[in-house]
Amino acid sequence: MDFQYSDEQEMLRDTTATLLSRAYDAEKRNQVIDTELGWSREVWGQLAEVGLLGLTFSEEDGGMDAGPVEVHAVLTEVGRRLAPEPIIDCVLTPGGLIAELGSVEQRKVLADVAEGSVLLAFAHQEPGVRWPSTELSTVATHDGGVWTISGRKNPVPHGDCADRIVVSAALPDGGVGLFVVDAAAVARRGYKTFDGQRAAQLDFDGVVAEPLGDGGDATAAIAASDVRTQAALCAEAVGAMEEALRLTTEYLKTRKQFGVTLSKFQALTFRAADMYVSLELARSMAAYATMAVADGTVDPVIASRAKLQIGRSGRHIGQEAIQLHGGIGMTAEYPVGHYTGRLAAIDRLLGSSDDHLRALAANVGSYDLAEL
Repeated sequence: MDFQYSDEQEMLRDTTATLLSRAYDAEKRNQVIDTELGWSREVWGQLAEVGLLGLTFSEEDGGMDAGPVEVHAVLTEVGRRLAPEPIIDCVLTPGGLIAELGSVEQRKVLADVAEGSVLLAFAHQEPGVRWPSTELSTVATHDGGVWTISGRKNPVPHGDCADRIVVSAALPDGGVGLFVVDAAAVARRGYKTFDGQRAAQLDFDGVVAEPLGDGGDATAAIAASDVRTQAALCAEAVGAMEEALRLTTEYLKTRKQFGVTLSKFQALTFRAADMYVSLELARSMAAYATMAVADGTVDPVIASRAKLQIGRSGRHIGQEAIQLHGGIGMTAEYPVGHYTGRLAAIDRLLGSSDDHLRALAANVGSYDLAEL
C-alpha cells in the first residue's frame, strides 16, 4: 500500500504541528488540563482559524471537504503534541453524523462548529454496556407530535462543555434513533478522566428532542461512525507512540549510569528496538484503516484489526517508555506517563483490545482463506 502524503497533505500536517508546538510544551499542557475546562479555547480558536475544525465538512456546510487521509495527518500531530482539544469528540464524530444524516436546517450548525463557536457531543455509551452498544436503555417517546428522551448516558466524552448533543435512543418500534438535543436541557455531571481529558454523565428526563434528519433506525450509521472514529483514534495513537519512543531514545542517549550513557547497554537498546517494531506495526495498521475508509470501505473488521494492534502496541510502548526512563517516567511533570495514559484511554475507547479480539474471533469462519 502506498501511503505517501501529497504536498497539500504535508502542508496541512506541518501547519498543525507548528500550531500545536507553539501552544504546548509539557509544562503548559499540564497547566491547561488542570483547568476546569481541561483544554484551551484560545487554541481552539486558532484551530478554527486555519480550518481544522471544518476539515471534513463540505464547503457548502462551511468546511474544507477533506477526507480521511487529511484527518489522519492532523490527528497524528494532535497525538504527538498530546493536545487536549476535543477535535474528535466535539467535531469529527457528532459533526460527521449531522453532515451525513441531518436536514438542511440541521446542517447549518456545522458552519458554527467549523468557526469554533459551537461545540457538539455524541451521547451513545451507557453505564454497564460494553462496546458495541446495541441494546440501549435510553428510550425515545413520540407523543402529540413531540419526541422526548429519557435515560442516562455515561461516559460522554467532553459532554460537559457541549452546546448541542447528538443522542442515541431506542425507538418505540425497534431500532436505534438519533436525536439532536439542546445541552442546556440536560442534567450534566462532568468529571476528569485518568488521561487528563473530560467526560460527563448525562441524565435525560423527558427532554424534548429533534430527530436527526428523517429519523428512523440509525444503527448502520452509528456503526459506520464508529469505524471512522476508530480510524481517527488510531492515527492519534500513532502520533503519541512516535513521541513516546523519541523521548525514550533521547533519554537513553543522554542519561548516564556507571559513567556511560544508557544507550551503551545492549539490553536497553534491544528493548528500544522492540518498541520501534511495535510502532511500525501500529503505523501500518492505522494507515490500513485510514486508506480503507478513504476508499469508501467502512468495514468493522478492518477497524477491529487496526484497533487491536494499536491497543497492543500502545501498551507495549507506553510501559517500556516508563520502565526505560526509570523513576522520572513515573512523575506527573514528565510527559512520558501522560502519553502512556492517553494510549491506555484510546485502547478503551470504542472497544478495548480484548473486545476487538472477541469480535474478530467470533467471525473467523467468514474470513477468506489465504493460500500460498
